[in-house]
Amino acid sequence: MANILVVDDELGIRDLLSEILNDEGHQVELAENAAQARLARSRARPDLVLLDIWMPDTDGVTLLKEWSSGGLLTMPVIMMSGHATVDTAVEATKIGAMAFLEKPITLQKLLQAVESGLTRLAVRKPTSPYVATQAGEAPQAGNGMVMAESVQDTSPQSTQSFLLEKPLREARDEFEKAYFEFHLFREGGSMTRVAEKTGLERTHLYRKLKQLGVDLTRGKRQS
Repeated sequence: MANILVVDDELGIRDLLSEILNDEGHQVELAENAAQARLARSRARPDLVLLDIWMPDTDGVTLLKEWSSGGLLTMPVIMMSGHATVDTAVEATKIGAMAFLEKPITLQKLLQAVESGLTRLAVRKPTSPYVATQAGEAPQAGNGMVMAESVQDTSPQSTQSFLLEKPLREARDEFEKAYFEFHLFREGGSMTRVAEKTGLERTHLYRKLKQLGVDLTRGKRQS
């Protein structure tokens, strides 16, 4: 569950987003203008902000600049607008917004953007200060690293470490490669069983493994 701040001068939009996000298990704080948003930002310390661009007192881009220059842009911000130009969206992204949603906002796009923002927040705020480098070694203090571990498994892929300071795409690829290598090892290289375990079709799975550079014979040699 995350604490999400919704800033929009339209009551209908605030109510709709609040209902959707509450249904997803999030706690929602509402603000109808920049003044209320500032108070909510300082009081609630939101994990993510949905910020409308066009508001009567201070527009969203100006508020975003204010937070950025004041060192307060510590959470992902998703901009929203039904009338913004491409230039406005680009400007907001350069300032620090992570995404832009065009109104009317579809449920799928909203949830995808929120999930992406909260994932980015989790990457920026690792929950554990420890990292293990190889299976069997004691965990050591790390900087910007997290450890992914499978209990009751002694395979070489059962303990992996990931450097969270890397770009998201690189970190994600490293995790996915380790994930698939782990399942290949456990299933003795059987693509059918790996497909069942990971929930992917064989064709999609094979293409994904090739894309990640996974050695498809590795699990068979170790079985």
